[in-house]
Amino acid sequence: MNRIFGRGKPKQPPPNLNDCIAGIDSRGESIQKKIANLDKELIKYKDQMKKMRDGPSKNMVKQKAMRVLKQKKMYEGQYEQLSNQSFNLEQANFGLQTVKDTKTTVDAMALGVKQYKKEFKNINIDKIEDLQDDLGDMTEQANEMQDILGREYGMPDIDDADLDAELDALGDEIGLDEDSSFLDEAMNAPSAPTSVPGADSMAASSKDGVPVDEFGLPQIANPQ
Repeated sequence: MNRIFGRGKPKQPPPNLNDCIAGIDSRGESIQKKIANLDKELIKYKDQMKKMRDGPSKNMVKQKAMRVLKQKKMYEGQYEQLSNQSFNLEQANFGLQTVKDTKTTVDAMALGVKQYKKEFKNINIDKIEDLQDDLGDMTEQANEMQDILGREYGMPDIDDADLDAELDALGDEIGLDEDSSFLDEAMNAPSAPTSVPGADSMAASSKDGVPVDEFGLPQIANPQ
């Protein structure tokens, strides 16, 4: 069958923006290299003309430089066109990627909302409110039990004013009952001496012209 009808041409993949941009950039780089080579050639001709006198030879070199300059202008125009094409394709590719990212984000949000609704159906608001009410009731009951367990038994019912008056009177009684005899003993205790011991005896003996020591005994003169 293939020999009779032949084989069909394989389908070409659809154009890809990234591949197109890469191809245009590659062509642009090739043109830039050509422009760089032409610049080198122009510099060479320019240096030659500086060293030459006016005449047919210089005019011939000038014509070659003019031809190279025209080629450079042509390549520069082509490079500018390719740059514009590459820029436009990059903008289109950026817009396409933005749309794809937006679609992915929207799909993710839709899936999240769907799952949220599904999970929300498993939650009963009334049950949550009942749980909160039960928790509040149980807390109040626990506080009541603590109050009951902390009650005092057998304590007389006395007014606070009476307690204050009794407390003041108790303070007065405590002050009267204290034994202050030790204060009297302290008042009657002899005072500390204010003079040097034996000073009076020394003074009395010195009246007779005989010096005495601190014990009232005559002092012995030191031998020279």
